Amino acid sequence: MVGAVDIGGTKTAVGIVDPEGKVVSRFESATQADGPYESALDRMVAMLRAAVASAGAKLRGIGIGSTGPVNPFTGEIGDVNFFPHWRGQNPVKDLEKKFGVSVAMENDADAAALGEAGWGSGKNKSRLIYVTVGTGIGAGIILDGHVYRGVDQSHPEIGHHVIDASGPLCSCGFRGCWESLAAGPAMVSWLESNTPLNYPHRAELTAKRIFELARDGDDWAQRAVEREAHYLGLGLANLVTMFVPDVIVLGGSVMKSASLFLDDIRKVIAASCRFVPYAKTELVLASLGEDTNLIGAARVWCHRFRWRISC
Repeated sequence: MVGAVDIGGTKTAVGIVDPEGKVVSRFESATQADGPYESALDRMVAMLRAAVASAGAKLRGIGIGSTGPVNPFTGEIGDVNFFPHWRGQNPVKDLEKKFGVSVAMENDADAAALGEAGWGSGKNKSRLIYVTVGTGIGAGIILDGHVYRGVDQSHPEIGHHVIDASGPLCSCGFRGCWESLAAGPAMVSWLESNTPLNYPHRAELTAKRIFELARDGDDWAQRAVEREAHYLGLGLANLVTMFVPDVIVLGGSVMKSASLFLDDIRKVIAASCRFVPYAKTELVLASLGEDTNLIGAARVWCHRFRWRISC
């Protein structure tokens, strides 16, 4: 079976995945991203060993999906805001030494895209875009069964294409990036900035809480959800116009509440994409559940080494 490591800014999950894409054992711990890389590596190794023991299976290889810029072929961590002390570290080489098996790594959005293309909602689709919407917005593009890569094997940062040049300042330095308008924190920021001071739900607002309030009929929360649908729809419409993929798969924490706004997103796409056959692009939710990124990490290794599957 294949070991899988999903490195996120908040938590790191580790598991064992079978050839059908099922997680058979799983562990997780806090990433402690502001701490030393060596400590994080030790936790990964300990969890992987525990997962192997729990699954009772021989480890064939290890796949890694990691947030932020990573080099998929050298295995090095790039300049990731979440990991201030990790730049230049190489979990691929380190895990190869620890376990004596081959290891492959991709950006987490690319990993999730591979997972959904191989074992999920995008199976048998040759042109797929996976979009994850949560704390940020990331995307992975699969064209003819292969991960799309830019110059120097770089990962396109689709969450930072500009939707509204007069919009809020983004961490990348631009204004009005898709992420700054439609990620979970953008919902919170808009609601905090626009509601009156006596709005009763200002304390401890999160995107999840906004969706709960919207379901309960709160007017301001419903406005925030409408705004979310508008800006998510605009970004997705841009992807449809530029790539005209077979399918766009939507994942991430924000999409857990998709029933509140998915129809509105489809209306935005229909109104924005008249020069392409937008109706033939399926818009579907990720089907691999809470373990999408972990399963995607395993798929990274399978895809790289062509193990037991048709890629």
